[in-house]
Amino acid sequence: MKTVTVLGCGIVGLTTAIKLQEQGYKVTIIAKERFNKTLSSKVGAIWFPFEVHPKEKANKWATLAYQEYLLDIKEGNGIAFIPFITSYNNESNTDWTNQLPKESVRKALSAELPKGIEMAYISIVPLAEPLLYLPYLFTRFTNNGGAFKEQQIISLQEAANLNTLVINCTGLGAKELCNDTDLQPMRGQILRCEKMDIPSYADSIKKGALSYIINRSEDCVIGGTDYENDWNTNVEINDTNLIIKRLLDIGLSQKKPNIIEEIVGLRPKRNAVRFEFDENFSNIFHNYGHGGAGFTVAWGCAIDLVEIVKHEIYY
Repeated sequence: MKTVTVLGCGIVGLTTAIKLQEQGYKVTIIAKERFNKTLSSKVGAIWFPFEVHPKEKANKWATLAYQEYLLDIKEGNGIAFIPFITSYNNESNTDWTNQLPKESVRKALSAELPKGIEMAYISIVPLAEPLLYLPYLFTRFTNNGGAFKEQQIISLQEAANLNTLVINCTGLGAKELCNDTDLQPMRGQILRCEKMDIPSYADSIKKGALSYIINRSEDCVIGGTDYENDWNTNVEINDTNLIIKRLLDIGLSQKKPNIIEEIVGLRPKRNAVRFEFDENFSNIFHNYGHGGAGFTVAWGCAIDLVEIVKHEIYY
């Protein structure tokens, strides 16, 4: 059986591993931490191409992922399709709306717009609840014969010496692993709160003023921040207050949310997703730098990746 090693156990690593298994590969995931300690476990995880480039590839990957989520709705695994209000302006990339089924997206009426938003789409999109979906994927991976090793790979030379095809899905960890100066953290702080009786929405038009709410089955996620090249992983009370203020300013709620937990994560932002074979180590394929759209494009990247690598000889 052909063997592959996937580095990383977040949403990109898990989806990559599963798609490789479906093509008959024997897959081992090596990661410095399990899925429940990754960035993927902390995020809102709604289908929305946020800060991911290049646009054309991101739209393709998002479309493939949307179709995959349609096939992956199972009781208790955290996948649902929900209405989502998304703001835009004349400079926004709205190409993603063309990838959705026509009956699943429309322009919002003026009466449906939250305060401060001039134009928006209302679309029916996938929502993945990480605390349910990641364990489901990991169990699916291991039930398919996958192996997991908790270990940090510290260099590309060490990865290449694994003597298998290696898929690098280490997210922000690739900055050190690959000495990648293009990869930067985009700090996100969110509030996990009790559910609120208001629509889920995202307003990402103004740089540094990201605002959104995502209602899930048992709670909601309220965000957020999008501070570039910020390595701070501490919860900041000023950001908590700012997130709450933006929520109240948008006029959908008159009362402050009941906070369950405050969470900080660092998104792996890059000018473009690195999706290619390494120029020095021919058995390493890179799949990282997905910005704030890991759950949006991961399945699409995995599907695309399989088509690229299945004809290679590094087994």
